[in-house]
Amino acid sequence: MAAIDRPQNARSRRTREALLTAARKLIEEEGFEATTMAAVAERAGVSHRALYLHFASRGDLLTTLYGHLGAAEDLRASLDLVWSRPDAVSALEEWAHHMARAHPRIMAVSLAVERACRTDPDAAQMRGITMRNWHLGCTRLMAWLADEGRLAGAWTVETAADMLWGLMSWDLLERLIVEKGWSPERYGDHLAGLFRATFVADPR
Repeated sequence: MAAIDRPQNARSRRTREALLTAARKLIEEEGFEATTMAAVAERAGVSHRALYLHFASRGDLLTTLYGHLGAAEDLRASLDLVWSRPDAVSALEEWAHHMARAHPRIMAVSLAVERACRTDPDAAQMRGITMRNWHLGCTRLMAWLADEGRLAGAWTVETAADMLWGLMSWDLLERLIVEKGWSPERYGDHLAGLFRATFVADPR
């Protein structure tokens, strides 16, 4: 029986991957509204029944896609570079470089989600997960700065976290990288300098 199960599991994994890839491509190319369950099944080349065996609803599919994007673009490894820094100031700077490394790779999907989130409940849910995770990371960074006595006096942990979270706007990334043609490296370097000058006491 095990010999039979393994190919079935492999097929199941391939189908699941094809569905998630199809959903991502549809969002990037045609927008969130066009990403229906029927359209995803057609793009992936699977039956509607096969789609619903893997994902009970569009919301289930898109919530899973959020985690799939992180795995496909190896966002965890990029974030690990932030949290492995020896001190809060260098971690804050690495946060800027993480944004420059990772966010351009998921920008197309994320901008589509931003555009749709006010009218599409599934987009709103996907955006909500992202924003909560961002704010948790920002709060962790600012608490670390405060614990080391390096948070600039104008800020509390809460207000600094809110401002850092605000500076993670997709609009800022799109304007500088897409409209102004900045490289991710340039974006990360200048953002790191901005973060240090804004949030760090006695920046050196």
